[in-house]
Amino acid sequence: MKSDLRNSSFDLEERTTKLGEKVIDLCKIIEKNDLTLPIIKQLIRSATSVGANYMEANGASSRKDFRNKIYICKKEIKETKHWLRMLVRILPEKEDQIRIIWREAEELTKIFGKITSTLDNKNK
Repeated sequence: MKSDLRNSSFDLEERTTKLGEKVIDLCKIIEKNDLTLPIIKQLIRSATSVGANYMEANGASSRKDFRNKIYICKKEIKETKHWLRMLVRILPEKEDQIRIIWREAEELTKIFGKITSTLDNKNK
């Protein structure tokens, strides 16, 4: 675990991990049925993939490898937002809870977008 002295709002490793945990916690309380189960599976897969790919990016063997892993983070977080939106459609009573997670996913989308665009601009 990282030191508590570090500001967690800037710690992407912690933020991406917490996002996955929040999605898992949300999905644990949702009633499983033919409509929710496929979305829950996709949502958990994409949300937890963000943190895993960020960890891989931090261990990248090259700048190109780092950029590719960050780009995957960006794609996975955008997919996560899609599945959250679908979940709200099925469970409107959970909209407030889901919106909190969606807002964090939106912030991470912007962060990963900025990282990839900065890396792309440096390669020009």
